[in-house]
Amino acid sequence: MTDFRIEKRSAPRYKVLKGATIAFDGNGVECTVRNLSSRGAAIDVADPVGLPPSFMLVIEADQFIRRCRPVWRSDKRIGVAFD
Repeated sequence: MTDFRIEKRSAPRYKVLKGATIAFDGNGVECTVRNLSSRGAAIDVADPVGLPPSFMLVIEADQFIRRCRPVWRSDKRIGVAFD
């Protein structure tokens, strides 16, 4: 079976498996980054309900901090774009 999906992203994403934190208003929510690019990421979170329209994605191991906003959701996975 051939996969005919067309990549619509403006920057290629790379598969990763990194622990991270969604930080907002002095709170932190644990998450896992599943793929990452210079423009955005896909993250898994136990409960996406209640996340604000903008937050910081922090990957401490890589000293990576980016302000981002959700652009799509699917069950427990969120696609974010970096601001």
